[in-house]
Amino acid sequence: MADLGKKYCVNCLADVTNLRLRCTDCPDIELCPECFSAGAEIGNHRRWHGYQQVDGGRFSLWGPEAEGGWTSREEQSLLDAIEQYGFGNWEDMAAHVGASRTPQEVMEHYVTMYIHGNLGKACIPDNIPNRVTDHTCPSGGPLSPSLTTPLPPLDISLAEQQQLGYMPLRDDYEIEYDQDAEKLISGLSVNYDDEDVEIEMKRAHVDMYVRKLRERQRRKNIARDYNLVPVFLGRDKKDKEKEKPGITKEEKEQRIRLRGLCQFMAHREFEDFFENIHKERVLRAKVRELQRYRRNGITRLEESAEYEAARHKREKRKENKSVVTSKRGKEGKDGEFAAIENLTGFELLSDREKVLCNSLNLSPARYLTVKTIIIKDHLQKRQGIPAKSRLPSYLDKVLKKRILTFLTESGWISRDAS
Repeated sequence: MADLGKKYCVNCLADVTNLRLRCTDCPDIELCPECFSAGAEIGNHRRWHGYQQVDGGRFSLWGPEAEGGWTSREEQSLLDAIEQYGFGNWEDMAAHVGASRTPQEVMEHYVTMYIHGNLGKACIPDNIPNRVTDHTCPSGGPLSPSLTTPLPPLDISLAEQQQLGYMPLRDDYEIEYDQDAEKLISGLSVNYDDEDVEIEMKRAHVDMYVRKLRERQRRKNIARDYNLVPVFLGRDKKDKEKEKPGITKEEKEQRIRLRGLCQFMAHREFEDFFENIHKERVLRAKVRELQRYRRNGITRLEESAEYEAARHKREKRKENKSVVTSKRGKEGKDGEFAAIENLTGFELLSDREKVLCNSLNLSPARYLTVKTIIIKDHLQKRQGIPAKSRLPSYLDKVLKKRILTFLTESGWISRDAS
């Protein structure tokens, strides 16, 4: 005896409890999907009669092998939800389908079965006409986020903002670079009846506008990277007072000459580049010094100290001889050194040293003492011996700097030691 809870096809007697098609014109006519598709006719039932799908709630539309076990009732709720809430609102769609489905399951099932499955392949063409090109890519496209994303606002006071015409929330200025750039596209409009020449002209206008935007942003980045806004506001005066010591006049002039490269290099790159140039200059000077030692037959650094001491003695003897030979022809000139010519050690000075001592109001004996200490320290440093020099108390910073500069220019000590 057949079970009372089951339903059977009236044509082939197959079990149709899960899914059957009931005729709306004939009573008690229920067919299985196979007989219904074959157009079975029994008694007064005809294939063109109206029908109603009867689903027990356990029928799978995609077959038993489909993942997730979605029933036809859930499939119908999913299609109703996608039509009502739109693609992408997976949380609302999951709530519409039922509490048993999560938003992630709803998204994966719809994308897998209805887009990438056989149904999607049959309904969605490979080449979709009039598809809009995405220009919002981060690789420098016309609408790239790197072009339009503002930098963090400047840390300046309200009075300084008003002075610059700066708007911190937008990171813009009231007067931008190329203020009239927007006029290139303000009057453009897209018309479907435009000819090819008109379209290309409009594209050229947009391209010119994008180039101006990029140049505007580039100038902002340079001003921000090199901290030019505080310079304009006068804050750099305090920074110059805290500037690290030891920067020579030559380095400052070279930095000014290389200033044009700042627009092509970041601030950190420019500082590294300048530092490498300084290192190269020091290394070249060291190489020239070593080559000079080699030409004079010196092969060890220990011998270089003796060579330098002997060279200074020779130069000093030459200077003394030239002073003796030129004394008679320069009697009027000796009057310039009347303040120090009678002091001890005056005869040991060269002409340039006499001018230096006279200008510094420094006695020859004190100058020779300071000179001896400085040259001795220099030679010890060249040999790797730690120098503990104690300059006289009467020598202030100005006198020391003048004497160091004079000894460096005269060749007594090397330039990097000064």
